[in-house]
Amino acid sequence: MSNTLLISLAVLGILGGVLAVILYFVAQKFKVEENPMIDEVEACLPGANCGGCGFAGCRALAEACVKQAAEKGHLDGLACPGSDMSKVGKILGLVTAAAEPKIAVVRCNGSCQNSPSKVHYEGADICAFANTLYAGEGGCSKGCLGLGDCVKACKFDAIHIDETTGLPVVDPDKCTSCGICAKTCPRGIIEIRPRGKKDRRVYVCCSNTDKGALVIKNCSVGCIGCQKCLKECPFEAIEMRGNLAYIDPAKCKACGKCVKVCPRGAIHAINFPAPKPEGPINDPKPLQGAEPVKPQAQPVEAKIEVKPENTVTA
Repeated sequence: MSNTLLISLAVLGILGGVLAVILYFVAQKFKVEENPMIDEVEACLPGANCGGCGFAGCRALAEACVKQAAEKGHLDGLACPGSDMSKVGKILGLVTAAAEPKIAVVRCNGSCQNSPSKVHYEGADICAFANTLYAGEGGCSKGCLGLGDCVKACKFDAIHIDETTGLPVVDPDKCTSCGICAKTCPRGIIEIRPRGKKDRRVYVCCSNTDKGALVIKNCSVGCIGCQKCLKECPFEAIEMRGNLAYIDPAKCKACGKCVKVCPRGAIHAINFPAPKPEGPINDPKPLQGAEPVKPQAQPVEAKIEVKPENTVTA
């Protein structure tokens, strides 16, 4: 019995060795030589494999860059949002134009204060799931659900949910404009827009295309489609998409006129200096011999706390 076992082990060992040698020679015969530049290009990429470039990962983008550079002599159409493509071009001996820097913009301002809760949601903390069940705690069917699908999807830790407002906030220092958060949002409220000169940008912070009366009912700062900004813009950079105003970043000159005329405060101007006062502000001095004016009591507005009446349970 022991001899049979030893013979079996010897035969299997010899057979395994012979097959290993055959596989080695076959691998050497049919192996594909990779361009060493692929490793160099991949080293310049962030390595997050976020898919913002349109490829499965950074390795696939590096292979596409090397292949296109060899066949066509340029890198047009290939770009990684999280890295400087000029470094890739330098490795491949090409001159690449610097891409316009972009950033993710959350086009919703329906915070807990601006859009008070009307219902209470109890269910899975997944925006894509909650979007199929109800409009949202504030009642806006186009507003942010605040459950953080974009936060979970971001590979660069560049977006977080503000505990006070309940809305996602983008960190401009970490955002690479890969666009994964925009693709993940089930309501499409996140947009990749140019950062703008001096990191200044103007955009409509609303994505609701409903009629004005319904917007006013659910949100105190939503766009109502009054078209005042459209008439005020001297560069024809604003267009109406249904009942929603949209600012074209390619045409916008960041003059800020639309911001001033918006009655709802739905248009946001980011990183602009604070407006200067129109006239000199002087402290009024009381006239000699005149009695000081006593301040009149101002009426106190009663604040009514709106509590959720209904509960949505998944």
